[in-house]
Amino acid sequence: MLKEFKEFIMTGNVIDFAVAVIMAGALGAVIKGFVDNIAMPFVGYFTGGIDFADLHVAMDGKEYATVAAAKEAGGAVIAYGIWINTIINLIIVGFIMFLIVKAYNKTKKPVEPAAPAGPSDNDLLAEIRDLLKK
Repeated sequence: MLKEFKEFIMTGNVIDFAVAVIMAGALGAVIKGFVDNIAMPFVGYFTGGIDFADLHVAMDGKEYATVAAAKEAGGAVIAYGIWINTIINLIIVGFIMFLIVKAYNKTKKPVEPAAPAGPSDNDLLAEIRDLLKK
């Protein structure tokens, strides 16, 4: 059983998947940093200085300056601004993955069309039989 497990783990698909998961985690951290530190301040500047991360609704009806202040007060908080940041993050990740796949597809060799298949063995034998009958 240990030998079978070793063969399974060492197959190319499992290793490729592990590398992809690790790279996705690293790429996600980079993109989150980009969204939080570059994209959202830029968007906030053009929307009148709004910081999306602090957009929220406190369920206790009181007004709080930040999501952290509302959570510290102990009430339930709907932090829809953080959700907006997550959606923007998703869009950027999707766009970057699109660019990566597009670049990868350009590096692959074009698939040449397969040569047309000739007659099968049975067709050839049938043709020989018919010729012998004549």
